[in-house]
Amino acid sequence: MSETNPLQRPATRAARLSAVEEALLKYVITSQSQLSQILADEDIDVTQATLSRDLDELGAVKTRLADGTVAYTIDRRQQEPASHAGAKAEQQMSRILSGLVTSVASANNLIVVHTPSGAAQYVASVIDRQPLDGVLGTIAGDDTVMIVCSDERTASDRSRWLLDIASKTVSGE
Repeated sequence: MSETNPLQRPATRAARLSAVEEALLKYVITSQSQLSQILADEDIDVTQATLSRDLDELGAVKTRLADGTVAYTIDRRQQEPASHAGAKAEQQMSRILSGLVTSVASANNLIVVHTPSGAAQYVASVIDRQPLDGVLGTIAGDDTVMIVCSDERTASDRSRWLLDIASKTVSGE
């Protein structure tokens, strides 16, 4: 396993599908061989036939991007350019989190987010659905979400970012 990638995945179909989805959201993938190489860099060996089935199952399609590149896309990217998708995702996060986040604090490589009772699972799922660099995952209780980051600086930066997102007021509401 690469030292620069602390994420380790089990050798399961679900883990492989998750890796394919993350790669499609993070990179501009123009071919199955490029995607196969990205997966191989994560120690995931996959045949072309399996990769084709995975792409089909995830609903990935080749789409012409705003810059003219033809690449595999799923959900967010296939419907609009990445810059608009990112802004829209942030606006949706703001709409949800502004009513549910009561405080945010970082300590070392962790972020602690407090919510009203019963809201932590939902807040964690909203955060988990975003491809956030440096965020390894979340753990949710009843009214507290712990976000595990790759390092202290990322936790500090993401903590401020999350507080900014939760503090925004969305126009039209």
